[in-house]
Amino acid sequence: MNLLLLDDADFVAADRVILRDRRLRHLQEVHRAEAGDGLRIGRLGGVMGEGRLLRLEAAEAELQVAFDREPPAKLPLTLLLALPRPKMLRRVLQTVAAMGVPRLVLLNSYRVEKSFWQTPFLEPAAIREQLILGLEQARDTVLPEVLVEKRFKPFVEDRLPQLAAGTLGLLGHPGDFPPCPRAVERPVTLAIGPEGGWIPYEVDKLQAAGLAPVQLGERILRVETAVTALLARLF
Repeated sequence: MNLLLLDDADFVAADRVILRDRRLRHLQEVHRAEAGDGLRIGRLGGVMGEGRLLRLEAAEAELQVAFDREPPAKLPLTLLLALPRPKMLRRVLQTVAAMGVPRLVLLNSYRVEKSFWQTPFLEPAAIREQLILGLEQARDTVLPEVLVEKRFKPFVEDRLPQLAAGTLGLLGHPGDFPPCPRAVERPVTLAIGPEGGWIPYEVDKLQAAGLAPVQLGERILRVETAVTALLARLF
C-alpha cells in the first residue's frame, strides 16, 4: 500500500480519521507503524496529502490528516476489454486502476465463456475492491468508471461509435496489421480481445465502429500482459 485511501465514512472530524479494517491491519503488520509516523494519504475521489498517526491500537488507529495536492492525471483513454477469466479479471482491474485508465468497458466476445459472466468478481463491490488496490499501488484517488456490456453487437453498433468519436480508435489483434503506434498525443479508444483474439465477425464490427487493427508482434500475450504492453506503448 503506497497510499492510504480514506473514504467519507472514515472521518470523525474535518482533520481526523479512524481506521478499523484491513488498512489498520496493514499499518500494524506491513508498515509496522508507530504513533507519530507520517503517511501518504488520499481521499477517495478527491485530493491527496499527509497524515500523522496519533495512536495505533489493536482495534483502531487514529490519524490527523491534511490535504494539499491533486491526484495524478488520468490517461486520455477508453479501454474496451473482452471479459477475461475471473482470476485474471481481478489482476486486470488492479492494473487498469494503477495505470490511470479512466473508463473500462468489459465486453462480451464469442471466445468469452458464458460462465465468466456468473463470477462474483463482477459484483460492484468486488470490482471496487480491486480498483482500490490498484489506486493504492499507484498513489491515485479517482476510481475508473467500469461499464459491463454483455451484448457485443448492440454495444458496438449503437454505443461504440459515439464513445470513439474524436479519438484514435485502435483494435489490438494479432495478424498482418500495422504496429501499435507509440507516444500518442490524442485521446484513444482501445479494444483488447480475449487470449484467443477476436473472431473475424467481431473484428469487422469493431472496424465499422471506427477502430483500426494494430499488433504488437508475433507473440500471443496474456490479456493482463497485453493491457500493460499496449498502454505503456501508447502513452
